[in-house]
Amino acid sequence: MHEDKETMDGKKAGRANKSVALACVVFVSCMVGAAYAAVPLYEIFCQVTGYGGTTQRAENSDVAPIDRLITVRFDANVGGNLPWDFKAKSRTITVPMGEVAEVAYFAKNIGSVTAGATATFNVTPFEAGPYFNKLECFCFTDQSLEAGEDMDMPVVFFVDPEMDKDPNLKAIREITLSYTFFSDEDENELTEKPVAAAAKIDGTPEKL
Repeated sequence: MHEDKETMDGKKAGRANKSVALACVVFVSCMVGAAYAAVPLYEIFCQVTGYGGTTQRAENSDVAPIDRLITVRFDANVGGNLPWDFKAKSRTITVPMGEVAEVAYFAKNIGSVTAGATATFNVTPFEAGPYFNKLECFCFTDQSLEAGEDMDMPVVFFVDPEMDKDPNLKAIREITLSYTFFSDEDENELTEKPVAAAAKIDGTPEKL
């Protein structure tokens, strides 16, 4: 009888351990899924609100320029292990608010193999994000350059005259548009790590 009770207790403990392990796997999977869902939702939120200096995307400019001038400064950066030379061909440009302007960035792959990259971007001060509209931009698509290849990357934009009515931006005379290119390999590595971590929870070997 004593042995039967120990056996039953052992079975109960085993079932409890399996339940705990299963709960952990489900919890981690849900957290990973939520993290992936949060990324596009956060990007949409930033695009709509201009939060964090995120610029707006416009199909056309149907606003009339006003007399107030705004100077736009262009910044270029390369992150991670991306072997690119990346810079703005014009450091600054001064235009009336509402007037469409076009500038170009220059990128060259100085590495020995083809490299793909994606650009992140924002404007400062952050409060100017909702008023900075891009009609054309290389940041809308992934970019790839072969070894030694270079190209000009145009940006067509306008600053919404509604910014002139914003009391928080009345004194602003300059906006900085900043781009940073990151290697696609670095991005893939970041997205693969959470999946690998989840696979190890129940002892199941991760599949490559």
